[in-house]
Amino acid sequence: MSTTLAARRRAALYALIVAVASVLLLTTALAKIADAHGNIVSPASRNYGCWQRWGSDFQNPAMATQDPMCWQAWQANPNAMWNWNGLFREGVAGNHQGAIPDGQLCSAGHTESGRYNAMDTVGDWKAQSIGTNFSVKLYDQASHGADYIRVYVTKQGFNPITQPLGWGNLELVGQIGNTPAAQWTPESAGGVSIQVGGTASGRTGRHIVYTVWQASHLDQSYYFCSDVTFGGVTPSQSPSASPSPSRPPSASPSPSRPPSPSPSVSASPSAPSSPPPPGGCSASYSLLGQWPGGFQGEVKVTAGSSAITKWTVTVTWTNGQQITNSWNATVTTSGSTATAKSVAHNSALGAGASTTFGFLGSYTGSANGAPTLTCSPT
Repeated sequence: MSTTLAARRRAALYALIVAVASVLLLTTALAKIADAHGNIVSPASRNYGCWQRWGSDFQNPAMATQDPMCWQAWQANPNAMWNWNGLFREGVAGNHQGAIPDGQLCSAGHTESGRYNAMDTVGDWKAQSIGTNFSVKLYDQASHGADYIRVYVTKQGFNPITQPLGWGNLELVGQIGNTPAAQWTPESAGGVSIQVGGTASGRTGRHIVYTVWQASHLDQSYYFCSDVTFGGVTPSQSPSASPSPSRPPSASPSPSRPPSPSPSVSASPSAPSSPPPPGGCSASYSLLGQWPGGFQGEVKVTAGSSAITKWTVTVTWTNGQQITNSWNATVTTSGSTATAKSVAHNSALGAGASTTFGFLGSYTGSANGAPTLTCSPT
């Protein structure tokens, strides 16, 4: 074989190796993007908030004085922000307290080889002002849905600026059960989102909202710390708040395994609504999620052909359900009837305008039918 021919063959073999390697790298990158998941976007979790505020300017030294906790996080590991959708652990099997030690709740127990460790750093993180009747918005980029989502709030007296977070500092204030992604809200950036309500009665000042999301496709558990100040109003959570990453995040791919069974009950259809009367208002009900003995509902209130300044919705249940927590309305219950009155930030509605209030409820047996609603302007 001539030297020239051998050289040509070596060059061709080298080109083939490079091409195969390129395809493998591209396939791996695409697999990581496809395996991406999500985060709490409102009130924003620590790493999502740092990415949202500084992702396009993360080398700006002004961050050190304007947002020092985010600054230390970016310095510790920028990938914790670029991979805002990958803060999870695998194989926890529901034993969250056993898998994650106190002081490591915000990093999911130093998950992903310590990528998110800076999320546990105690200090004055940027906090969002919210009301004690609130909801968290979870954005699921890969549309995997949830076996369950649990929302906790730190107990009154806990100081997140000076104390590390432990399980004993938390109180469960809201949850939903098995909720397929098809029941979530589609987002323009791709993926879906869902809101989970909570009531933090008696809370004032600085706190941490801690969310545990058990994704449905694998035994993957996600853990999010959101810094808040109670005493404000619940922020707007419109779809426009959904993330649109400036560069592709890449959560580490995980081996495929069948999802664990869940004793969930399918959600029933929402109640039909009629057009708002002139000068009045109408209300329609949606069942957002359901699990054995509990559910999350939402009522949409729409003004008629003229503006209203306040509204009251009467919710009459047919199967003995009870509202246990609510947000964006003041709810009182008498027997099978609940009365929801507007609050300051959603009382006034222009002609044809709408608002919503949400709640967690309980029921017994297998029936969880839609309620009968009446709406009146007040």
